[in-house]
Amino acid sequence: QVQLVESGGGLVQAGGSLRLSCAASGRTFSSYVMGWFRQAPGKEREFVAAISGSGRRTSYADSVRGRLTISRDNAKNTVYLQMNSLKPEDTAVYYCAVDLRTIPSSDLHEYDYWGRGTQVTVSS
Repeated sequence: QVQLVESGGGLVQAGGSLRLSCAASGRTFSSYVMGWFRQAPGKEREFVAAISGSGRRTSYADSVRGRLTISRDNAKNTVYLQMNSLKPEDTAVYYCAVDLRTIPSSDLHEYDYWGRGTQVTVSS
């Protein structure tokens, strides 16, 4: 059974940093795209970042480019999201997901497996 478990969320002041982790189990994901999405209260889930299986290709939402960095460690079956210069508008539940394809996509409908999310709250 495939499981994705996010961790690392919390409360941080504006300008601060957090590092999210997503540990995958149940199969090997080194060939597949992994992504991060987020959902703020009252809003739709939106794309944040995605990374190819090799880690050589990444994709970011315009709102986070230059502040958030996605990476992965295939030996640990884990994907990370380093979040710097956080803003109150980054407050949301952050979800990791796996897309059983090879090219990073921002379309959440293309993702096949999802974690339960971790809360990130940025205070002003």
